[in-house]
Amino acid sequence: MSRTNLQYDEAVGQCKEIFLKKTKDYGTAWRVLRTISVVDQIFIKALRIRTIQDLQTQKVGDDIPSEFKGILNYAVIGLMQLELGQPQVEELPVEKVDELYRKYIDFAKNTMLDKNHDYGEAWREMSQQSFADLILMKLMRIKQILANDGKTLISEGIDANYVDIINYSVFALILIAEGKH
Repeated sequence: MSRTNLQYDEAVGQCKEIFLKKTKDYGTAWRVLRTISVVDQIFIKALRIRTIQDLQTQKVGDDIPSEFKGILNYAVIGLMQLELGQPQVEELPVEKVDELYRKYIDFAKNTMLDKNHDYGEAWREMSQQSFADLILMKLMRIKQILANDGKTLISEGIDANYVDIINYSVFALILIAEGKH
């Protein structure tokens, strides 16, 4: 399990570095995004991964690991937006963004550790295709929750789906780094 902890932190560290650099370049322009827009950004990236997997070729430079990193970062944005509330033109200090990023990654990692305890790291035997499909499924669930005015009867909410998307992305990045995908 300690190997997974280190690999998780390494994968997230790469994503966070990109996120904070983009925050310094662009500010927090993402604050204007509504939940459906965040979902659509993740959807575009997940569908691109699936298309590249199916066609086994690509014409645009960003590779599959880059897309999984983008998915993870947009899922963190989604969680931040849920907490911050009404999307708006707003600049947040980099320190605040860093604090929120860390908060949601820590939560996602703790969720992963709990699930790993129960599932025995079954994700290590999964295919990259499954991670892309599961992310797409989580996005479809979020869209349905939004269509239901954000309410669920017995299911997890939007936040739990974002957490799963973060963890599926990390798992894919770990397996790619190990040369298994």
